[in-house]
Amino acid sequence: MLEFVIIGGIIAYTIGIALLSVIAVKGPTIGDQVLAIDTITYFTLVIFSLLAILLKQSLLTVTLIPLALWVYALDVYVSKYLISGDLGA
Repeated sequence: MLEFVIIGGIIAYTIGIALLSVIAVKGPTIGDQVLAIDTITYFTLVIFSLLAILLKQSLLTVTLIPLALWVYALDVYVSKYLISGDLGA
């Protein structure tokens, strides 16, 4: 029973990623595109977590924290670019 719920969650998040990919490519503003990329990344983190539970492999969870830190760094750099127009030091 738990496997069906996990697989259903994986399918739902995968559909969400597919829909958000359209916004990430064609978004009306750069802010919308960044928010879509953030959401795609967090959905990917959830999918990795569900796969780790389904496969009973805790090693998959090691990748979650660096991936979350990368998307945070993306937010910092994009906001710096939008404010100052430059990514320099």
